[in-house]
Amino acid sequence: MLSSLTAQFKKHEPLRAYAQILIGCIIGGAAYPLFLVPNNIAPGGLTGIATILNYLFGMPVGVTSMALNLPLFLIGFKAMGRVFVIRSFIATVLFSAAIDLLKFPPLTDDVLLGTVYGALLLGVGLGLIMRGGATTGGSDMIARMVNKRVPFITVGTFLFIVDCLVILAAAFTMSSDAALYALICIFVSAKAVDLVLAGMGSAKACFVVTNHQDAISRRIMDELERGVTLLSGVGAYTGEKRGVLISVVSRAEVLPVKRIVREEDQKAFVFITDTHETLGEGFSNLQGE
Repeated sequence: MLSSLTAQFKKHEPLRAYAQILIGCIIGGAAYPLFLVPNNIAPGGLTGIATILNYLFGMPVGVTSMALNLPLFLIGFKAMGRVFVIRSFIATVLFSAAIDLLKFPPLTDDVLLGTVYGALLLGVGLGLIMRGGATTGGSDMIARMVNKRVPFITVGTFLFIVDCLVILAAAFTMSSDAALYALICIFVSAKAVDLVLAGMGSAKACFVVTNHQDAISRRIMDELERGVTLLSGVGAYTGEKRGVLISVVSRAEVLPVKRIVREEDQKAFVFITDTHETLGEGFSNLQGE
């Protein structure tokens, strides 16, 4: 049964990946006519350069972005995996086309609102594209090639340098305000990408260090119907052996967990953390990822 489910998952994985890429391109591409281009926000990277050229010469952002990216794809083709390059090429073409073909009227002429909401849309779109195993920029490939030849220059560092150069160009060609708004856009879109990639799960991971782990775990399983993992721990200072209990619960179940621990062992040590994404029984379907 499990092997059959795994086979089905692998069979449909490319379809899911391309669906995410397509949806990501539409969402990310819509950010430009709705918010970014009307407010002259250059969101870093090659699309940022294309936005600056649009401001100076009226060149279409999508076509210009694709023209800038294609040579970089040709240069970086051999350095990257075949599937990654093909998906990224498709994503770049779709993303560039979406920017120019989605003829949405601007939603606001307030530059700050345009920056924040444009960055959110762009980040969500890019995050979905990355979840589909692709990227929209040939600059990513060049960054990986540079990192292979000069290891102390990380991919993130290289892309950060590119973004800084775009922001400087925006400051000189547009205005210092445009450059500052571009910084906000890059920051917000990066956070949105992280949220899409890591997930926005509201579950909590509860860690309990206690000498009464059997009683506590039994009550959590019986009263909350949540799974529990039991570990053995040793205090580094005292050398005392203690049980460690781990249970992932919903936000609403945190208070009942604390109540159970308090009633069973008032000397227990408890810490609770957010989980970005929770997959498995009782939460999101692992096979759906």
